[in-house]
Order: sequence, then C-alpha cells, then structure tokens
Amino acid sequence: MVSIAEPIAKPASRFRFILDRRDVLGAIFMAPAILYVLLLVGLPFLLAMYYSVSAYTLYNPTWRFVGLANFVDVVNNPTFLRTLGNTFLFTFASNFLGLVMGKFGAFLLLQPFPGRKIVRALVILPWAVPIALATIAWEWIFDSLYSVVNWTLIALGIVTRPEAPNWLGTPELAMLCIIIINAWRFFPFAIVIFLAGITAVPQDIIDAATVDGAGFWRRNYQIIVPMILPIVAIGLIFGIVFTFTDLSIVFLLTNGGPAGATSVLGFQGFQVGIASGDVAHGAAISLFMLPVLLIVVIAMLRFIRRREI
Repeated sequence: MVSIAEPIAKPASRFRFILDRRDVLGAIFMAPAILYVLLLVGLPFLLAMYYSVSAYTLYNPTWRFVGLANFVDVVNNPTFLRTLGNTFLFTFASNFLGLVMGKFGAFLLLQPFPGRKIVRALVILPWAVPIALATIAWEWIFDSLYSVVNWTLIALGIVTRPEAPNWLGTPELAMLCIIIINAWRFFPFAIVIFLAGITAVPQDIIDAATVDGAGFWRRNYQIIVPMILPIVAIGLIFGIVFTFTDLSIVFLLTNGGPAGATSVLGFQGFQVGIASGDVAHGAAISLFMLPVLLIVVIAMLRFIRRREI
C-alpha cells in the first residue's frame, strides 16, 4: 500500500505572530496620531513654557531665567484683564447661542418637508467654508456704509440713515458681531450633535410619553434633553476649546478693535509675542488658556460621568 506524504506546514513567521496581538497592532495604529500630537502640540507647548520663564525677545534672543515675573506682569496689566473677560464672554455667549440655534435647527430638520436632504447638506456650509472667506462676507454684512443689515433697517423705517449703527466701530456692537459670527460657525456642528442625540432616543419612550399626555415642550425638556445631555456636553467641550483658543475671527474682522473691545487671549498672545516681538510675555499670555480649559473640561467630563451613571 502506497502512502502519500503529507506536506510539512511552514512555521508562522515571528513578525506575523506579533501583528496578530491586539495590543501590538493597536499601538502601531495609534503611533502616527500620538506622534502628530507630540510634534504639533507637545513641542510648541514645551517651547511656550520655556519662553514664559525667560526674558526672551526677538530683539534680545539671549535666554535669561526670570521665574514667574512674566506672569506677574501679565496679570497686573489692565489690558490683559479686559482681554480675559472678552475671551470668556466671546466663548460662552457664542457657544450658548450656537447650541440654541442648533437645537431648534435639529428639530426643524427632523420634520419631513420637500428638499430636506438639500437643506441638510446646505446647513453644513458655515462649518465647511474657509473662515477667511466667511469673515470677508460678514465684513461686508456689517460694513458701516454698505451693510445689508442697515439697508434693511432703513428700508423698513426702523432707523434713519444717520441713526444706522456702526457695527464694527462701536465696542458693544463689535463684540456682538464676533459672537454672532462664531455662533454661525458653531451651529452646524450643534445641529449634527442634536440630530445624533435625538435620533438615538428610543421611539417607544416618546410614544409612551405622548400617550400619557405629555406635550411637545414636556417631551422635549423632561425626556429628550436629559437623555441626550451627555452627547451635547461632549459637543460643547469641543466648541469651548476651539473658541477659547481661536483668534481667526478677531484677527480678520476687527483686529482686536475698537480700542481693544474685541481682543481675546489668542489674539493678544499673537500681538505681544509675534507682532511686537516680546516672545516671553506672549508665551505667558498663551499659557493662561491652559488651566482655564483644563478646569472646564474636567468639570464637564465629571458631569457627563455622573449623568451616565
């Protein structure tokens, strides 16, 4: 009887065996993202800490340790205190307005109507359009001579031409303008967050509440909003972090004016550290954003964890 020899299986390579391990494969996939964060976030952060405790300027680049003297100078500066207040007002007012707009926009987009898919696609435009292009458009909208808002108010007889507001030349109105623009940028993201949260609420719960006699407002504020609050809080964290560290709208629209009424921390850090050449004090101003954002993020994450429990 003739026996057929079975082929000898080749031993698996050691490299393939290592890649089969989930922890090793996960580390390989995460390595590019970690390297990206270290190079573009970690390295500038270390440089900012290095410069903030020195007397480094573009005109005298010799490093000399001064401790916390730069931070003391910044805190004792009335301009910085005003800028810090502007930053808080700009951040929280624009995010609150964006959330309100996003909430009502999400409820409208959940209703069936002709062209809903097209409207959903167009809603993303404020978020997708480059900020420089969008700011130029808003600059024309709020222009002191050619403002379409003023033209509408004059045409409706609400104000006369001499009484037309100077949107970007009045401190209070200039702050209102940058808040509106940032809320306009943020509300598409808020709509996406609310749409994801509302559609995740089980329909059985809403139907049961309707049978029990709960109207639209009670279903909204006593059932839907408490259930989607952790999701909304995550979106709000991103909005606060991005807004608190942003300087693009202020830089492109008002340049911090009039008379510093719209200056925020990111813009002042750029002006002091880059435009004026005082790198040490500019780094100290920028580092003030870190503890504030850290406290806000930790507080909101603790709130989310309690809600999920």
